[in-house]
Order: sequence, then C-alpha cells, then structure tokens
Amino acid sequence: MRRLTISWMIGFALLVGAFFGAVAILNSTVYSAHGFVSSYLDALNRHDATTARGLPGVRAPSGVATTLLTDGALGTIAGIRLQHDTDLGGGTHRVEFSYRLGKRGETSAFSVIQTPSFLGLFSRWSFEKSPLATVSVATPRDPRFRVNGTDVVSAVPSTRSQPFVVFAPGLYVFDHKSTYLVATPVSVPVTEPASVTPVRVEAEANALFVKEVRTELKAYYVKCATQTVLLPTSCPFGKSFANRVVSTPAWKMVSDPAVTIGPDGNTGRWLVPSATGVAHLIVKVQSLYDGSITTFDSDVSFDVSYSIEIATDNHLTITSVNR
Repeated sequence: MRRLTISWMIGFALLVGAFFGAVAILNSTVYSAHGFVSSYLDALNRHDATTARGLPGVRAPSGVATTLLTDGALGTIAGIRLQHDTDLGGGTHRVEFSYRLGKRGETSAFSVIQTPSFLGLFSRWSFEKSPLATVSVATPRDPRFRVNGTDVVSAVPSTRSQPFVVFAPGLYVFDHKSTYLVATPVSVPVTEPASVTPVRVEAEANALFVKEVRTELKAYYVKCATQTVLLPTSCPFGKSFANRVVSTPAWKMVSDPAVTIGPDGNTGRWLVPSATGVAHLIVKVQSLYDGSITTFDSDVSFDVSYSIEIATDNHLTITSVNR
C-alpha cells in the first residue's frame, strides 16, 4: 500500500512538473512578448483586421478616419521572422521583427508591456505604444481613390490632405480608377508605428473621357452649323458684316478644336484648354456703297475653352469658359 502511495505521489509530482514545464514553454513562446507581436503580424498576413485591431493596446488616435482598418485594405506581408526580443525591465520588452513588403525587406520594432497573467500562470501582453500608423492622403483632382483595391472617398476639400489610420507594417497601394479618370499606382510602405506618411493621388483623364468630350462637342458644333444665321445662338463661331446680307448664311464645320483634358485646380472640375477650330461660311453680301453683290465663301476660325464637371452618376457637364 505504501509503495502504491509513493508511486502515486511520484506520478503526481511528474505530472505537476510536466504541467509547469509546459506553462514555462508556452510563456517563452506563444505567451511571450514576441509571441504576442507575432500574433499581430500573423493577423495582418491573413488579412484579418478584426483580430489585429482587437489585440490589447491597438488604439486608433481620436479624430482620424479608420476607413482603412479593414481586411480589404490590408496589404501583403510575408517572410515574418523574429530578430530580437529585448527585456527592458519593468515588464517592458522591445520586440523587433523582419519581413517583406512586396520585394522590399523591412524591419519594425514594437514596444510591449506585460499585464496581469491569465489564471496566474500564462503571461499576457499589451502594446505599450499602438502599432497603428497614419497616412495623410491628398486628392487634389478627385476625392475618390483606392487603397489596395478598396474604394475610399476623401471627406476634406481638395486643398487639404485627410489622415487615415492604417496597420503598421503594411504595403499600401494607392490609385484611382473610375469611368473617366485614372491615377498611376503609388506604393507606400508603412513600417513604423505612430508614423505619418504623406500620399498624393493625382487622377488624370483617361482615353474614354477625352473620347466622350470630343464626341459631345462635335455634335454641338454640327448643331451650331445648322443655324442659318450669321451669329448662331449659344455657339462659339459667327461672323458679322458692315454691308447688307442678301442670302441665307450657310455654315459647315471644317475642323473641330483639339480636345485635351487636364485638371483646373478644383476637385471634380476639369479643363479643356484653349484650342482653335474652323467653320466655313457661304453668304451673299451687298455693298452699301455701290450696291454690288459679292459672295463671302471663306473659313472662319474661332477659339474655345471648356470647364467640365463629373457628377456622381458620371454625367458630364461641359461649360464654355470663353470670354
């Protein structure tokens, strides 16, 4: 009986020892300072914004848009490797990881602090400094833009930049792609928590925009040419004479003004800069001096410039800015 009791006590001691050994191993790995940071980086790698944002110490600054703290806006992070886990004393650790953002090799350091343990056994941690960062996005030509394919709209005037909170580290690709506009992608690596990175998204007119404007203006010029008056109403061309007109004026378009489109400095508005077109007029004119009749059969040049506004439904409003 005594031997059985001793065997049981030895077995129990071994079990307890194994348990606390397992606790020690877990506290040095999964529940360690670097294990805590690794769980954050793994969540970013999985595009799991909910898990990453829910970790202790992940705090967004007040008054800054959190639109980009989503699965879709997260970039790709790979090759995550622990470099250093330095105990700074007082329960604070400095943890450094290396990783790849696209083809770029980067490193980031995180400050974490120990919090009351779970069940008095398992270590728990919190970011002492939030791992979030900020991108300050300027959209001078159109408030719409994309981040890693996620659609975003700036809520500030075109003359200002809007700050957005992002997870760090991450590779964020900013661009614009809409019916009439496109912007060259800008890749922005964000590696440092609490950093502020300026970004500028400059939309340009795409080929469809130019084509649509050219088509609409061509129809407008043709319609103007159907008016049988010297000065077609609300049209860019016309001709006046000091002598008497004795026949019906006949207009015909010879060449349309060239159409190029650029920003005019105001969000939502675009400019067709000044260009020259040519219309042809045939009309008979009688001299007030001697009564002779001649035929005016010549080209009439005219200059135009237009301001264009793109509505939210992509309707184009074209307005002449000629004086």
